[in-house]
Order: sequence, then structure tokens, then C-alpha cells
Amino acid sequence: MTGHDPRWVLRDRPSVALIAGLVLAGLCALVSFSFDVLNGDPVYFFIALGLALAPVPVLLAAVLALDRIEPEPRGNLLFAFAWGAGVAVLVAGVINSFNLLYIENTAQLGYDYARNVTATFGAPVVEETMKGLVLLGLLRFKRAELDGPTDGIIYASMVGLGFAMSENVSYYVAALDELGAQGLAVTVVLRGILSPFAHPLFTSMIGVAVAYAAQRRGPGRIFVIAAGWIGAMLLHGIWNGFASYVGIGGLAVAYLLLMTVLFVLIWIIFRDRKRIIALIQTYLPAYWATGLVSSGDVAMLSSLPSRRQARQWARKHGGRPALRAMSDYQLAATELGLLHERARGHVIDERTFNEEQRALLECMAGARAQFPAPPAAGNAPAGHAFGGPSHPQGGSAGQPGGGPGHPPQDGAFRL
Repeated sequence: MTGHDPRWVLRDRPSVALIAGLVLAGLCALVSFSFDVLNGDPVYFFIALGLALAPVPVLLAAVLALDRIEPEPRGNLLFAFAWGAGVAVLVAGVINSFNLLYIENTAQLGYDYARNVTATFGAPVVEETMKGLVLLGLLRFKRAELDGPTDGIIYASMVGLGFAMSENVSYYVAALDELGAQGLAVTVVLRGILSPFAHPLFTSMIGVAVAYAAQRRGPGRIFVIAAGWIGAMLLHGIWNGFASYVGIGGLAVAYLLLMTVLFVLIWIIFRDRKRIIALIQTYLPAYWATGLVSSGDVAMLSSLPSRRQARQWARKHGGRPALRAMSDYQLAATELGLLHERARGHVIDERTFNEEQRALLECMAGARAQFPAPPAAGNAPAGHAFGGPSHPQGGSAGQPGGGPGHPPQDGAFRL
């Protein structure tokens, strides 16, 4: 028997650790928000909270749209966002406040100067460290989730969006309290409209580094992570420093820098998508004899439009159960290609490879069994080869030869 649930790849069941983490993050968020209420008028707080929450669905949709080839487990994404919105914001806020008091009182500096120093040199170190801890946690406890730079960017963006949302509440309350409606409008434009992805971009430096380290072994990974951490703090410090000391002109330069980083990260994501498609095209054809994969399936899995068309076809002919089955099949097949890459890089051992391979094949077999009946010629989506649980290559989809966990005896499956 395999040590994994055949649907392990979906990982939707919340664990005790996840629930405990979400409760902790929620409590921290409540404490952070209580400070905002105490520091200003309660009415101001609810206005600020509404303005901070308003763009979140759009921003989350934009980030998750980049994660369509191999979507991350929802529980992990939720935890990353909650960590940023609760734990990271609260701890960073407390430390930043003490740093500001220290610089102002001990160094005998004025409040405005002390605030600029704290924002430029202290806050980036504290805030990026607190956000980066969740990525280190993924590397330690959920390493299999980090299949490439895209995953690192997605998780970093989630924690960054959560952090920015909670932080914006504090800024909006302060703007209303000190400058009124006009000050609030300017702050909302600067933070909520012109730079909503600032924190995700900063932390993505750590995300890319951690994802790189997850695919490798050896002490060199520590230096990669350190480089990513320093890069995040430098980018954050440059943004805060230009905004604090140079004014609007400096802010424009910093904004241009962020846009450059954004385009570089998007380029990395598209390169990573091509890498994953190449893995599918390299490893899945060897499974044709199992009856779970055909050339049409590989073609479908190699294109986002074809994947979407396949899901639409499944829903049209089989309803929501068939749609879920198609989504499960696509995810499990993609994970199968990534599993081979982890084995090739010696990130996992042979026993783990065999267990997870069997679980993925069982998941694919179960999904195929729920596909709609074979359509009439010409009615199936172009490039698709879906026609129920059997394939002409031999055997049923669920029991090819020695069973779904036993692929053809080919060197491509040996570690």
C-alpha cells in the first residue's frame, strides 16, 4: 500500500498545524487592528479598513492568475496571506516602533528625521525578515511545494499582499487623523493604486531564492537564500529611502525600479512555465502504455488554452463532477512531470519517488474514470484524447500491466 492518499496531490485537507497557524495569525491581526483603533477615531479605522480591503480581491486574482499550470494548495496560500496580515505586521510594527523611539530619544534626533532613518534602514530588515520566515517554513516543512521560481514568487506575493493590506490600514488611519480627507486620498493613490505590489515584489527576491534552494542540495543553498534576503531588504530600503529623502522625483525613480523588477519576475514566471511544459512533454509519453496518457493528453497539458478548453468540454458534457475530474487529472499529470524532475535532481529518494508516483497515477486513473463518455467524432476539443477510462494502448486506465504504480520498465523511471 502506498503511504499517500491517492489525492495527496490536491492537499486540500487542513492540518492541525495549519489551523493553529491561522488562529495565531488571526489573533495577531486583531491585536494589530486594535492598535489602529486606539491610535485614531474608530470611524476612521473602519473607513481605512474598507479602503485597504477593496483592492485585495483584484490583487489576489492577478497573482493567482500566474499560478495556473500547477496551482498551489489553498491552505498554504491562505496561511501565507494570513501570516503577512497578522504575525508579520504585528511583530514588525512593534519592533519598528521601538527602533523609532530609540533613534529619536537615544540619538537625540528629531521625529521626522528618526522616522526616515527607521523607514530606510530599520524597517526593510525587520519587515522582510518577518515575511521571509514563512518562506523558510515552506522550505523546511513543505519543500515539495516549491517546484520552481513561480511557486516562490506566488507564496512571497501572498505574504506581501497580506502585509500590505494590514499596513495600509495603519497608514490610512494616520492620514485621516493628521491630514484629513485630502491626505487620505493622496495616501490611497500612492499606496493602494500606484504601488500595490511593492511588498510582494520585495519579498519575491526571497521567494525566488528559497525556491532555487528547494531544488538543490548542499551548503551552497544558504548563500543563495542570504543573497535573496539581502536583495529584498535592499529593494525595500531603496524604495523607502527615495520616498523619504528625495521626494516625488525619488519616488518616480523607485517606481521605475519596481516596474523593472516586476517585468523581470513575469519573464521568470513565463520561462518557468515553459520548463514545466517541457517536463510534461519529456516524461509523460513514457506512460502511454499505462492507458492513462496519450499524445492528445500531452498536447492538451502543454497549453493553457487547451487545458481551459478541456475543462469547459468536461463541464459541458459531464457537469461539475467531470469538471473537477478534469482539473484533478491536469494537476496530477503536471505533478508527475515535476516529480521526475525532483528525482532527477536527487531531491527525493527512490522510495519517495515510487510512493508519490503510484499515488499520482491512481489519482489520474480515478479522474479519468469520471470523464464524460467518448464524444462523437469532431465534437471533442482539438488535440484532446478524452474518451473515458480506457485507451487502446492496452489495459484499462486503472490497471495497466502491473497496476498504475508500475510504469513500463524503462530507464526514464529509474533514479
